[in-house]
Amino acid sequence: MKASLDARQFLDNFATSNDARSEQLPDRVTALSPRFAQPLRIALLSYRSDPRVGGQGVFTSNIAQALAARGHEVTILSGPPYPDVPEGVALQKLPSLDLFAQPLLGRYALRPRHLRSWTDTAEYFGHVSGKFMEPWSFGRRAAKWLGEHRDEFDVVLDNQCLADGLLDIDAHVPVVAVIHHPIRRDLEMQLAAEPDWKKRLLTRRWYGFVAMQERIARALHNIVTVSSASARDIAQCMGVDEARIRMVPLGVDQAMFAPRDETLVAQPLRIVTTSSSDVPLKGLRHLLAAFEALVPDWPELELVVVGKPREGPTRDLARRLEQQGRLRFVSGLSNPELADLYSSATLCVTPSLYEGFGLPAIEAMACGTPVVVTDGGALPEVVGDAGLIVRAGCGDALRVAIDMLLRDSEKRAVMALAGLARVRERYCWERVGEAYEDLLIEAIAARC
Repeated sequence: MKASLDARQFLDNFATSNDARSEQLPDRVTALSPRFAQPLRIALLSYRSDPRVGGQGVFTSNIAQALAARGHEVTILSGPPYPDVPEGVALQKLPSLDLFAQPLLGRYALRPRHLRSWTDTAEYFGHVSGKFMEPWSFGRRAAKWLGEHRDEFDVVLDNQCLADGLLDIDAHVPVVAVIHHPIRRDLEMQLAAEPDWKKRLLTRRWYGFVAMQERIARALHNIVTVSSASARDIAQCMGVDEARIRMVPLGVDQAMFAPRDETLVAQPLRIVTTSSSDVPLKGLRHLLAAFEALVPDWPELELVVVGKPREGPTRDLARRLEQQGRLRFVSGLSNPELADLYSSATLCVTPSLYEGFGLPAIEAMACGTPVVVTDGGALPEVVGDAGLIVRAGCGDALRVAIDMLLRDSEKRAVMALAGLARVRERYCWERVGEAYEDLLIEAIAARC
């Protein structure tokens, strides 16, 4: 099956009869499918998994729940911060030094006992010298734990750890690796936005794990991604044969993210965006510039950013808008609170320069909120003709699009209905779980 397969085509290809599939797979593998007999025993790896700190955690909780709902035994192996654990799913905590949660970014967190562990020691000294160590250190801990428990699992599903330890794991238990997008894209955009050569050196050091992830991705046999755009970029940036990349889109909890009663939650002239970090790739500065330009014509307009305010290139502008009472940051929201916020918005905007998928956009669409997105990465592919698409990195294009929609309530209503229909048709976790079930079975079949 070729790489850049349309999501609907991919899922339809697995809608064959049980009899046909049982003839294609070895007896030992077909016996594992819940459609025939026993469930799969799945280890799901994620080095940090709290859904409130990024899409990695959202994927972890939802794919675990979707696979468990199909009758499989799912164990999440996670470092801190830990995930929301769905009912019927087990959690195996693999504690790290959790240096980001320590005072002064963990500079005084080292203890004598840590020196007895090469993983702990390397994680600490790598971190304080400016490297992001979590994927590497988690991979070593996961490999050690699974080495002691490998007979308890049939397959491993890796959520973009892509660490050295995966090769040790894959030698004994097949590994299916999910790559949401190549992190080299983040590195490239960070470097392009940084004129100071010293900070560019620090940026390269921070992203030192990228070379490891690219090397591991080339060595693994089973690669899954979330969009055709990501598949192309993985092939280009990571050197993975595009013919080996399978595509399964993300989903949205359509019971949770659904339209609310407008009389209860609607607020006049509110824009919502999600920006978990102030990095160039997220494009927040372009949205803030557009928003500031809109304020004179729209004195009641409010911008709500889902994320924590952080020092960075946009902080001065954000602080000025906060002082004017036009901007506020919110974080740590539960899913019901996030769905309520999307539903209360006039518009949801994703100003990213690049996205491998763009989960906040479909969450907002599921709530019946019209969306404005850029043409960065997979966003046009995901949103389709149900949203307004503008050029990435152009604050003026964002300003014009937002202004037009604020003035046209009928257009917003049409877009809201189109977005809701698109999500209901394409982005369902139950269907995603079914697709992953088939991919995991195929990975096991290849070892027989």
